[in-house]
Amino acid sequence: MNGLLLGYDVGTSSIKASAVDIETGEVVASTFWPEQEAPIIAHKTGWAEQEPQMWWDNLKTATKKVATLLEKSATGRTLAEVKAIGISYQMHGLVCVDKDGNPLRPSIIWCDSRAVPYGNRAFEKIGAEQCLGHLLNSPGNFTAAKLAWVKENEPQTFEKINKIMLPGDYIAMMLSGGVMNTTVSGLSEGMFWDFKEESVSDDVMNCFGFSKELIPDIVPTFSVQSTVAEDVAKELGVPAGTPIAYRGGDQPNNALSLNVMKPGEIAATGGTSGVVYGVLDEVNYDPLSRVNTFAHVNYVPESQSRQLGQPKQTRLGMLLCINGTGILNAWMKRVVAPEGCSYGDMNALADEVPIGCEGLSVIPFGNGAERILQNKEVGCSVHGLNFNVHGKAHLLRAAQEGIVFSFKQGIDIMRDMGMSVTNIHAGYANMFLSPLFCTTLANATGATIDLYETDGAVGAAKGAGIGAKIYKDSDEAFVTLRHKSTIVPDDKNRQEYLDAYDLWLKRVLMVIDNDN
Repeated sequence: MNGLLLGYDVGTSSIKASAVDIETGEVVASTFWPEQEAPIIAHKTGWAEQEPQMWWDNLKTATKKVATLLEKSATGRTLAEVKAIGISYQMHGLVCVDKDGNPLRPSIIWCDSRAVPYGNRAFEKIGAEQCLGHLLNSPGNFTAAKLAWVKENEPQTFEKINKIMLPGDYIAMMLSGGVMNTTVSGLSEGMFWDFKEESVSDDVMNCFGFSKELIPDIVPTFSVQSTVAEDVAKELGVPAGTPIAYRGGDQPNNALSLNVMKPGEIAATGGTSGVVYGVLDEVNYDPLSRVNTFAHVNYVPESQSRQLGQPKQTRLGMLLCINGTGILNAWMKRVVAPEGCSYGDMNALADEVPIGCEGLSVIPFGNGAERILQNKEVGCSVHGLNFNVHGKAHLLRAAQEGIVFSFKQGIDIMRDMGMSVTNIHAGYANMFLSPLFCTTLANATGATIDLYETDGAVGAAKGAGIGAKIYKDSDEAFVTLRHKSTIVPDDKNRQEYLDAYDLWLKRVLMVIDNDN
């Protein structure tokens, strides 16, 4: 089919928009807005809010910029060729709207921590076994707990709520001129989905005193969920009636962008913080809640299997977020590396040091409480430093090894939960630009690493192609995914990496014991 797919990535700092050619899979125009980071409202310490209208205004500007890029190109393409739209969005946010779809307050976004006590109380009231067995997580600081905060602290606002939404649900509503719906994947990240009953959780709704009427209609993740309204189409320049055919949270969508859809596959990112996101084919959870388990984008419950005419499919995304990853490497560049040293220069220096850094270990948890440590905040620390042996190059390598080892720690938790880790897929960006980092990760985990050139908005566009049945499945949608390189574990040196990891883990456990 000739035409374009349009993908949006609704992030915290900006809205990215990408137009993708259906046949070639190539990005023909891509941009983002605003150019400076979007503001976050923080009336109190630990609070973080954004105006949903701001997302919509930024999306419209980003779309106009894409249209301009197309007009200026030699291709002669326009947004009138768009056949389907997909949405990726920042996870765990709460949007409360009235019957007309108007937001009743700013969105409480993912990094807002005010709801932690509400989630903890619900975990105790519902019971650990019931929560973990049905929700696969503690209610924690997720969307349901945020709504509980609104109910208790802003009762007049709560009484006016017609529907609650995630950020992607709100954008879909605005595109469609008012159609309100959500997905199972979205409900699961908000702690509203019962995986055993395959329905909205009675436990959560009853515990918090929520009516199920607050939940919008549930639609399949890959499907024609709604269509673009006429007035919106005129403003954006896309055809009226264009299907809105996919939406997914940013981390599940990142996995989709890398075609991570099968059990045992892992998507990883290594920006300021790092994420390990693995796919599991059975309902399971970490009893210590060090990783969170959500419905992946290709999870199909029994009710939707009949609707879609395909078998029920259990596909869960296990997500581990590690706060102290790229931020540690950036700190090393700023504070430890020689003046004017680039990241490439840093990698070259670090590569001069042997595996294991001659007994030096860096624990990278210096960017707040770490879920992998059960929400302990132990800080970053250096262990085994010998003034007669170690120099700047040792510290630079030990930092990268420490980041890798925190990834391995999370992957080992996933293996304990029954996932066979064989491949790690990652975008060619941030920490994955470092050959040393990639080689260490492959050898420490024993997994093959495949690097690709892609991003969230492109993944959302191709997701829309699947949902609109332009592509028959993800393999066809991502057949043109641009592969950058493959890093295969080296059996010859693997034991050295494992020995270094064992020493690192021993030191992490020692730090935790001292913190107790």
